[in-house]
This record gives sequence, C-alpha cells and structure tokens, in this order.
Amino acid sequence: MAITTEPEGQKNYQAGGWHFAALIGGNVALAFGPWFVRMADTGPVAAGLWRMVIALPVIALLAWRARSPGPLDRRLALLVLAAGLFFALDLASWHVGIERTRLGNATLFGNSGSVILMIWGLFALRRMPVRREWLVLAAALGGAAILMGRSLEISTVTLVGDLFCLLAGIFYAFYLIPAQRARSGLGQWTVLLLVGLASAPILLAIALVMGEPVWPGAAGWAPVVGLAISSQIVGQGLLVFSLKHFPPLVIGVALLTQPAIAAAIGWVAFGEVLGWPDMTGMAFVACALLLAKVAEPRAVKAVASAD
Repeated sequence: MAITTEPEGQKNYQAGGWHFAALIGGNVALAFGPWFVRMADTGPVAAGLWRMVIALPVIALLAWRARSPGPLDRRLALLVLAAGLFFALDLASWHVGIERTRLGNATLFGNSGSVILMIWGLFALRRMPVRREWLVLAAALGGAAILMGRSLEISTVTLVGDLFCLLAGIFYAFYLIPAQRARSGLGQWTVLLLVGLASAPILLAIALVMGEPVWPGAAGWAPVVGLAISSQIVGQGLLVFSLKHFPPLVIGVALLTQPAIAAAIGWVAFGEVLGWPDMTGMAFVACALLLAKVAEPRAVKAVASAD
C-alpha cells in the first residue's frame, strides 16, 4: 500500500521510459510488502512500526535534499498529525488483515481508498452518483461480495481478515485528504517524513496494547528490513519519482499489478489457490479501483472543500 498522493491539476504529462519503469517497479515493490508482513515474527502492527522507523533516516535525507517549499506552521502541523493518525490506523488494520486473509484479497481491499473516497465525496457534495459512479459502486460491491463469500467458505477468520483490510481502505481514504493538503505546502518527501514520525508512536502504542511482540525473534531482522525497503523506500521512492508524469488512468492501471503479484506470491509461498469465482470477484474490484482512481484527485478536492 502506497502513502503517496497524485498531484492535482497536472496537465502537461512528460513521461519517459524511466518514469514508466519506476511506476511499475514501485507497484511491484509494494506488492511484496504483505509477504514480508507474513514472514516477520513480530506482531503485524509491530511490523508496520518497523516499516516506518527503519525507513525514516533515508526519507529524512530525501526530504532534506528536496527542501520543503514552505515553513511548518500550525495548520500544516495539524494536517500532518491527522494524516499520521489515519495512516497508522490504516497500516495497523491492513497488517492485521494480511495475517488473516489471502494476499490477493488483502491487497485489493487495502487499496480500496479510491472507491471509498469517491463515495465520501458524493456525500460531501450531497448529490447522486452519475453513470460511471454507479458502475464503480456496482463493480465494487459485486466483487467484494464474491470475494467475501469465498472467504467465508474457507473460514470466518478469513472473512474477518477481509473486513480488516476493507477498514484499512477507509482509513487510507481519510489519510489522503489531509496528506494532499499538506503536500502543497511542504512537499512530498517532507510530508512522508512527518507522517512517519507521527504514525510510528501510534503504531507502537497499538502493538503494545494488543500485546504483540515488538522486537524480532527467531526470524531475525530480514523480514522487517525487507518490508521497510520494499514498501517504504523503494516503493515510495519510485512512485514519488514517477507519479507526477502520468494521468490518473495510467496510474490506476499500474496499481492493478499489486493485487496480481500479491495473489501470485500467495499461491507460490502459501498455497493460496484462486478459483474462477475468486478471479471474477478480483476483476470486478479491480475495475472499480481503476475507474475510481481516475476520479480520485477530484474527490480529494471535493471532500476538502466541503470541510
């Protein structure tokens, strides 16, 4: 799951081969995150803590090199704190869900923030959906019903995992709004740094309250270091480099590599075999994500202006 946001109002896209490679590479790197969460012998929330903490020095260096465009005033500080809170809740819910459901489901539902943000934007604007938005809702609800029904056939634990990942998508949608507003005043890397600083103590508190093991045990540091590198440094870094060069439609198509790769990892590493109903449900949800991703910048703007 990425914590970057697309730039608003970008019209003159100048994408080259390196930008496209970075866009795909960033999504591939992020797709390996759930596997590292499964491999870690810390608790799932504690794995999210290490994802943030281990990456902070590298992100701090990149933020320093980028130079924040403006000072951190009270308004921006509150926005970053709100973004950090919602991202910590997002990551905690998602990692708990990853432990309890199939990796393909976890990645799809964890990235459902665009659909949820579109729905929230409709409430904020107090209007009915248009045709494309009805298609998004129908595809999302139909696909989710199929996937959750299949999860229930396996175990109620798997269904609970789906719900945790869906909850993560809700938290992610509410992370996007303050993060996008703060990014215009502070810059992308500074926002990522401050979100990490704000979310780490919250993740630690949640892990301790849940009684999770925080320090790595027999599995060692490799899984949590791999999680930090793949998800927070390589994945985020490549997306920050590439996102501003592509329209939302291309970004949405590239995003769909994440659940496909995660499902393949789940099959190879954990024997999570997908049947035709699973693939049908995933296709419906993927279509909903793609269509909603196109509308995401407008949805962020609509919700922010309604606050």
